[in-house]
Amino acid sequence: MRGRRLLGAITGLALLGGCAVGAASSGEDVVRTTDGLVRGVVATDHRTFSGMPFAAPPVGELRWRSPQPVQPWDDVRDATHTADVCPQPGRGSEDCLYLNVTAPRGADRLPVMVWLHGGGFVAGAGSDYDTTGLAVDGGVLVVTLNYRLGALGFLDAGDDPAAGNFGLADQQAALRWVHDNIAAFGGDPGNVTLFGQSAGAYSVCAQLASPGAQGLFGKAIIQSGPCANSFVTAEQARRRAAALQTRLGCPDIACLRAKPRGEFVGLDEADVISATGTLGDMPWLPVVGEGFLPRQPIDALPGGIPLIQGTTREEMRPFVVAQPIAAEDYPRVLEHVFGKQAQAVLNEYPLANYPSPVAALAAVLTDWGQKVGACPALDTDKAAKHVYAYEFSEGDAAHSDELPYLFGGNGPLAQAMIQYWSRFAKTGDPGWPAFEQNGVVLSIKNGDFRPVDLAAEHHCAFWAK
Repeated sequence: MRGRRLLGAITGLALLGGCAVGAASSGEDVVRTTDGLVRGVVATDHRTFSGMPFAAPPVGELRWRSPQPVQPWDDVRDATHTADVCPQPGRGSEDCLYLNVTAPRGADRLPVMVWLHGGGFVAGAGSDYDTTGLAVDGGVLVVTLNYRLGALGFLDAGDDPAAGNFGLADQQAALRWVHDNIAAFGGDPGNVTLFGQSAGAYSVCAQLASPGAQGLFGKAIIQSGPCANSFVTAEQARRRAAALQTRLGCPDIACLRAKPRGEFVGLDEADVISATGTLGDMPWLPVVGEGFLPRQPIDALPGGIPLIQGTTREEMRPFVVAQPIAAEDYPRVLEHVFGKQAQAVLNEYPLANYPSPVAALAAVLTDWGQKVGACPALDTDKAAKHVYAYEFSEGDAAHSDELPYLFGGNGPLAQAMIQYWSRFAKTGDPGWPAFEQNGVVLSIKNGDFRPVDLAAEHHCAFWAK
């Protein structure tokens, strides 16, 4: 019965077209912020304001310090071009704490969606995403932003209260900017949804648990970054910092601040990973155990703001495809990953059940989900007080495959996802029934929106053992 109710509710919503965003405004391209006037770009159905600073450049003595206030300006600031991204392999500048706003023409107290980009906490930028369709068709304001990455964002160095979590502190500074300024762009500062994917989803989880983010957003969307996965402990973070200081020959933070930024970008991070411990290949995860982030995100979920939370059906496939394995290697890989439990995993996922060793290993890693995956997503659903759970199942959907439908996509599936996400931003209800602790979630697939038993599909009873 519940499955039929779910199918009926989501089918009706999926058939909805783009929603109206109100009458066109006068076309003004200048907006007053708390720091000064900005001039953006006015298009037929939307306005964009790009490269607006939300904190002072974190350079010199401000490297590894909490974000500081922007220096106000007197003239009209150009906001027609995106700013530099934060330092990462192949691009970036430390002067990178900027955000972008896309607003439908005629916006008046519309809901606000603040996007946190992915990239493993070492890459990515807010300007990498085309938010026009989500803003115009969804009838919302969309904010994208940059935050410090890698060692520059997550080194536990110095005595700043945000040490180890400077990138998260940047996100909070951007949220405070939204609170103070978004009404001038046509947004409602009292109706803010924080959403992100991969490292951006982990960031959303962190903000749910951080005291400094309380009251800055009222709803959250977590895409392929389950809150059930743990962050770095303070002890691990100190080992991580010590390993980097030894590597660079720096006894203190003053020495580190004197180093050129290239010393901290594109590192061979094997030494850092080894020193830190159980971090897999994500050595710059946020740090838990101190005032800025006192508890693991999973412990904050019962507190209960509304959530959308989910993953893709084959999360880990692209990571496995990049390193194909032969049939005879499959048991050895399982032994390397699972040790004494390898035989049990092999029995649960016999090679004969899959078209290739790559497919078998991808299924194992997707279901187990040390970083992202189905069973940690289900654990997150079970811990949350009020969550709408999904699995993106279009084609051979893997990590990040839902993003083109939310950002710049066309067609029925893109419109359906935009309507789900934007309706949630407006009301706290995306249009399908909330999770009921039974492992059933919404499968999002072009022309086929239906309930699916995530626990059975991904062997979660086995992994719970």
